[in-house]
Amino acid sequence: MTKPVLVIMAAGMGSRYGGLKQMDPIDPQGHKIIDFSIYDAKRAGFEKVIFVIKKELEKDFRELVGNPIAKHMEVEYVFQNLAAIPEGFQIPEGRVKPWGTGHAVLSCLQAIKGPFAVINADDYYGVSAFKMIYQYLCEAKDDTKYRYTMVGYRLKNTVTENGYVSRGICVLNTEQMLQGIVERTRIETMVQGIAYTEDEGKTYHSLAEDTIVSMNMWGFTQGMLEELRKRFAFFLKEEVPNNPLKAEYFLPSVVDQLLKEERATVKVLNSEDKWYGVTYKEDKESVVQAVAQMKANGMYPDELWR
Repeated sequence: MTKPVLVIMAAGMGSRYGGLKQMDPIDPQGHKIIDFSIYDAKRAGFEKVIFVIKKELEKDFRELVGNPIAKHMEVEYVFQNLAAIPEGFQIPEGRVKPWGTGHAVLSCLQAIKGPFAVINADDYYGVSAFKMIYQYLCEAKDDTKYRYTMVGYRLKNTVTENGYVSRGICVLNTEQMLQGIVERTRIETMVQGIAYTEDEGKTYHSLAEDTIVSMNMWGFTQGMLEELRKRFAFFLKEEVPNNPLKAEYFLPSVVDQLLKEERATVKVLNSEDKWYGVTYKEDKESVVQAVAQMKANGMYPDELWR
C-alpha cells in the first residue's frame, strides 16, 4: 500500500496576524510551529510532506522551512493559485483572497497517489494527534463509502483570548462518528463563556466548552480529491456571486455534504491536547511559553533534528 503523506496548508498570508506567521520563530533555536508539526509527523511515521503555498512565497518558504526539512523527509511544493478555476468561470473583480481550504487541498490533485493527512501550517496539534491519524490512514480502506477520519479537539482548548477564531463545530454519535460539521467563522471568548456570532457581533449564541471542534486535521483516502474537483464548480456558480470577494470553499463543508449524502463516514479521533497557534500577534507569547515548558518536560529536544 502507498504510505500516507502529510499535506500542510501554508498559502495564507496571516492577515489578522499581520505577516507571514508560518515563518515566525517561537523558540531561541528559531523553530516555527510548522517545524514541531513536521517533527511530530516524522516520529509518527510520515515520510513525505507536501506544502501548499503561494508561488510568490516560494523562495522564502524554501529557505526558512522546506530546505531544512528536506534533509529528513521527502518534500514537494504545490501552489495554490487564485486563477486555477474551471473553464467558463472568471475571478471576480477585486478578488485577492484565496479560495479556501478546499481549494488548497484540490491544488494537490496531481501530487497525491494514496491516503493523506491535512493540517494548517500555523496550528500546533500535539504529539498524539499525528500518531492516531497515521495509524488510521495505514489501515483505512474505502468500500461502499469513503472512510475518512478527523482529529477532534475540545473547544475550550482551541480558543484565544485575543480575538476570534474559526472552527468547525462537530456533531458526533455514540460511536464517535461524525454526523455533521458546521463552520463557525467567528467564535469568541466572552465574560459569560464561549459564543459565536453570524452577524458581526449583533447577536451571539453560546457554545459548550467541551464541544468537539475541527482544527482542520483530516485524514482522507485519495477519492477526496476527485470530490473536491467535482464540487468546486458548483461553489463558484452558486456561492461566489453572493459574496464575490470573500466566499470560501471550505474543506469541512465538502465533508459535511458527503456525510449528508451518506457517501462517507468520518471517525473522530479525540485529542485532549491543547491547541496553540498564532492567529494574532498577541498569541505569540503564550505559544513561546508553552513550547519552552514542553521542552522542559522532555517532549522535544532543544534542536529538533539533531
